[in-house]
Amino acid sequence: MKPADHATAARELLQAEKTKNQIGLLSVQYPEITMDDAYAIQNAIFDQKIAEGRKVVGWKIGLTSRAMQNALNIDIPDSGILFDDMVFDDGATVPKGRFIQPRMEAEIAFVMKEPLGGSNINRDDVIAATDYVAPSIEILDTRILRVDPETGKTRNICDTISDNAANAGIVVGAQHHAINAHDLRWVGAMVFSNGNIEETGLGAGVLNDPVESVVWLARRMAQYNQKIEAGQVILSGSFIRPIECPSGTEIHADFGSFGSVDISFS
Repeated sequence: MKPADHATAARELLQAEKTKNQIGLLSVQYPEITMDDAYAIQNAIFDQKIAEGRKVVGWKIGLTSRAMQNALNIDIPDSGILFDDMVFDDGATVPKGRFIQPRMEAEIAFVMKEPLGGSNINRDDVIAATDYVAPSIEILDTRILRVDPETGKTRNICDTISDNAANAGIVVGAQHHAINAHDLRWVGAMVFSNGNIEETGLGAGVLNDPVESVVWLARRMAQYNQKIEAGQVILSGSFIRPIECPSGTEIHADFGSFGSVDISFS
């Protein structure tokens, strides 16, 4: 793809977000698209949102579980940018029509007290730079169709990255913990939708340790001359399958002694 193509794709995705009308698969429109192209499109979206007055509050890491990687035939995670207008309070209600096809995932959030960057970052660096960890919910949305109506082709990793890793909202729970207060591999959640249990999972589903997920992010960002800043929130990756959240859905994510998070969709 050419830089002009990156800019065009970014404009189309931003328009889809505003109008709630999804665009077709970029992997169909641009069969030659690569992951570098996809991150270039994501960066063009970043530039436009910053120009509109948005602020970056953190980053999300996706496709950290083996099941999701196998589904997309990849062997690495992806990442996206969290903006200030994506933040919802614990227990809030998402206004009707805010999103196109919202879904949710349960994750462990890292809040950083120090900058973190460089290609040689290791887990000790992540632990030292973390202010606290907390239970969280990520709200997903898709500005790109999930399936091409003509070919039946499904979204691939390049479509997802281009669409800012499909992120749309974050909810961080009120319970904050020192990073060494829990073995994050054993932190799990039971997720209820309208009172019915839908998914369960453990932190170990995220690259065997959510700390390693943040290591991966810092190293990936270094490839693009970026770094994690102090105060930013890092969503380390989901350890459950996405749960559909149509209008009227009430979500309760019970992380046991680690805390809980709630969000509703009007």
